[in-house]
Amino acid sequence: MPLKNHLKEYRARLGVNQQEMGRLAGVSRQTISQIERGDYSPSVTLALKLAKLCGVTVEDIFEYQEDEHNEE
Repeated sequence: MPLKNHLKEYRARLGVNQQEMGRLAGVSRQTISQIERGDYSPSVTLALKLAKLCGVTVEDIFEYQEDEHNEE
């Protein structure tokens, strides 16, 4: 998946678990878990909320990497 993230690290810095992060962001614990595993790409709105909660930019948490096969 071309979208990598560092949400787990930033969440740990805040000292909150997935349940609490989900509550703060208005989503379920499962959604936070899926984002951290890379199984779910959040909406722009959710990405912005998560960044604001962590006190960083969206680019600090999420990193887009081009798929090598699509560069042709």
